[in-house]
Amino acid sequence: MRYLLVEDNTELAEAVLKRLALDGHAIDHAPTLADAEDCLAAASYDLILLDVMLPDGDGRAFLARSRAHLETPVIVLTARSQVSDRVGALDQGADDYITKPFDFSELEARCRAVLRRRGGMARNEITLGPLSFDLLRGTLRRGDEILELRSREIRLLEVFARHPGQILSKSHLMDRLFTYDTTVTENAIEVYVGRLRRRTADIGLRIETVRGHGYRIETGGND
Repeated sequence: MRYLLVEDNTELAEAVLKRLALDGHAIDHAPTLADAEDCLAAASYDLILLDVMLPDGDGRAFLARSRAHLETPVIVLTARSQVSDRVGALDQGADDYITKPFDFSELEARCRAVLRRRGGMARNEITLGPLSFDLLRGTLRRGDEILELRSREIRLLEVFARHPGQILSKSHLMDRLFTYDTTVTENAIEVYVGRLRRRTADIGLRIETVRGHGYRIETGGND
């Protein structure tokens, strides 16, 4: 998934970026609201982590203004523990909040929960025909057969799984998997797709190349 972190505390931002990157997520960092505006104008995000107090304004006011055109789920990061502050953030459009200092495992869990709700999912699991894709454990299961995936494979398969039957272009996959400061080419997408294709073929997942357009996933039958 592609996240936007809006946080001016350099130490905290670096820690969050490193932790979420371990799971294979692409995370852009904006230290100010102006930078966040630029990021949102240039790319789409699956989730925004938004600090409350920023050098050029209040994150909650920014959120309230943006909700007229911004549908991306938002988790507010706040050092304020008063109930009224948390209620205010939710009323102004936040999907959730987390109070600083926080445990990174809780942040990850809240991210997963918000994304599940937005996707209409009750669990961290996506059904792909006879296959079950566990986003939390990073496994692809068919009956008693279980394949453990690597972090980049998990994120790539997640992009495909959230768009079943759709043809996804190389540029779309690049946008979902990599940040602005990562230099990649469409050849890199071919490599990642090729690796995922080889790893999952035996368990019944097929990644079809639609020449001139991109890729889409197909699942095998029950035989």
